[in-house]
This record gives sequence, structure tokens and C-alpha cells, in this order.
Amino acid sequence: MQKLFAKAANAVAHAAGHPATFILCCLIVAVWAATGPLAGYSDTWQLIINTGTTIITFLMVFLIQNTQNRDGGAVQAKLDELIRASRSENTFIGIEHLTEEEVEEFRKKCENAAVAVEGKERKVPSRSKHKRTPKRTKPRQVA
Repeated sequence: MQKLFAKAANAVAHAAGHPATFILCCLIVAVWAATGPLAGYSDTWQLIINTGTTIITFLMVFLIQNTQNRDGGAVQAKLDELIRASRSENTFIGIEHLTEEEVEEFRKKCENAAVAVEGKERKVPSRSKHKRTPKRTKPRQVA
């Protein structure tokens, strides 16, 4: 059942994002608007478009959310594998399951670490114990 729903959700989400779907929806609205004078702009005429769009929106929310949840989970799994396989800190694996405050703590730690690394890279010792060799302005000519 889940695989069937996943396939249907993917197909609908893909179709909903297609330009032809947008054009079709515009045509439906145009036809509906054109029938307004024939229907006398009645309450029933208005109810048709309101009900149709409400039902479609309601169903699409769940399908798109399902697709986004799976996509997000797949991206997290890929990132976790990259973290696990690299020299990065494994403590970052699974942080998407933490509370908002805990994730914010991780974010601040990352920012502080980046600032600390940047600060170290910018600092150049004013007096080095080693002699500096002067930069050459002209390439050495070999005879």
C-alpha cells in the first residue's frame, strides 16, 4: 500500500509541477469564467469553482507533503553517509530529529568554529622565528 501511495504521490507531484498542468488549470478557470454570464453568475456557478479548487488543494497538500518528506529523508540519509564516511564529526548525524533549540545550538557551534578557523587563517605572526625569504620579482635565468 505504501509503495503504491508513494508512486501515486510522485506521479501527481511531478504532473502538478509540469507547465502543461498549469496551462490546463488556466484553461479550466477561463472556461468557468466564460460560463459566468450563461449561469447568471449564480451561487451554484461560484460554488463549482470554489468546491473544485478546495478539494484539489486539500488533496495536493497531502501528496506534496508526502513527496517532500521522502525527498528530505533521502537527502538526510545521503548527508549522514557523507558525514560518516568523511573526517567530519559523527555527532551531526541525526540532528534533524532534535528540537529546534538543540538544532540552533549546533548551528551556533558551527558558526563559532567557522569564525575561529577564519580568525586563525587571517592572523599572521608579526615576528616569525624563521627568516623569511624575499619574493623574487623576476624569474631566474638559466644559462
